[in-house]
Amino acid sequence: MKHLIIYAHPNQDSLNAQVKQCIEEILKQYEHEVAVRDLYQLEFDPILSIEDMKGQRNGIVNKLIEKEQEYISWADVVTFIYPIWWTGMPAIMKGYIDRVFSYGFAYRYDQGIQKGLLTGKHAIILNTHGKSHEEYSAIGMDKALLLTSDKGIYTYCGFQIKEHFFFDKADRATPEAVAAWLSKIRNLYTIH
Repeated sequence: MKHLIIYAHPNQDSLNAQVKQCIEEILKQYEHEVAVRDLYQLEFDPILSIEDMKGQRNGIVNKLIEKEQEYISWADVVTFIYPIWWTGMPAIMKGYIDRVFSYGFAYRYDQGIQKGLLTGKHAIILNTHGKSHEEYSAIGMDKALLLTSDKGIYTYCGFQIKEHFFFDKADRATPEAVAAWLSKIRNLYTIH
């Protein structure tokens, strides 16, 4: 299978980086094709400009965005790895989605009805956050995160979500917790 990893974390020693490395190793071990788009290493410009917006209306995207869209078109499975900061994704990931998941590529409207154009592709989302699951559940943030990302972005664009992991208390995770998370990831990617 063709796997694309879209990764957004500035610290190459982070838990997110460990997760990315684990996934890459598993996929290569099982001889999958793998491409990684590390948004910080790429210095991806997250700003959706007026030129981007005008181009999207006319079905024109710049060459850098077109290249990212080619990666997504190529992939069977797209894995998104990023931390939850201020109850949302990092600005660089949001900007990637704003610019790359453009009208006519990721979605369109047919007679006023929205249609996702990335159907047939699977998405796996892996997030770290500092709060505990219990804290997020008590205030409904767990449901809000799923609604805004899974429904509002990924399924909206046609992805079939295979799994969405939230790794809680990531800033103070014990070695045992990290080992358990990496085990879950290994199990998931062994079957994909």
